[in-house]
Amino acid sequence: MHKFAKLFAAIAVSTAAAAPALAAPETYTVDGTHTFPRFSYSHFGMSTQLSRFDKTTGSVVLDKAAKTGSVDIVIDMTSVDTGFSDFNGHIQGEDFLDTAKYPTATFKSTKVNFKGDKPESIDGNLTIKGVTKPVTLKVTNYVNMPHPMLKKDAIGADATVVIKRTEFNAGKFAPHVGDDVTITVSLEAIKG
Repeated sequence: MHKFAKLFAAIAVSTAAAAPALAAPETYTVDGTHTFPRFSYSHFGMSTQLSRFDKTTGSVVLDKAAKTGSVDIVIDMTSVDTGFSDFNGHIQGEDFLDTAKYPTATFKSTKVNFKGDKPESIDGNLTIKGVTKPVTLKVTNYVNMPHPMLKKDAIGADATVVIKRTEFNAGKFAPHVGDDVTITVSLEAIKG
């Protein structure tokens, strides 16, 4: 009986050692100094206007082994930067962003879709001016590596989606000022 117990223990130990290690989800904090949501739209068909938001917070949770994740982003809409201070105030008005009532916009993922080891798209809910719509961001660039300066695991990504601003009650001057708005998020996040 004693030999059987030793054999069983040896088998149990070797099986445990041979089993693949299970990775746990890891949380990354958005680096607000290197994360900028930008938006572009047609201005009377004459040019493409490009603006950005300067203050973004949030987190990314990634389980590399399970190929799952989540993204939770908050954009400070009062930090809009059009390149012209008077226009920053104009675009924050009631007909556009209405930052007095809705100072933030959010994106909360519902699913991160992987192709191989990298996310290729992120499904989620985008809320602007209190209106929530499902969107899918296409990931155009993704890197997961040690940050060269901070020496911590980091994520870098670019993702894009096109929305209709009229669907978010921000449609003044449409269609002359384009209804289609391309949102591009350049994100860096550091493992905390």
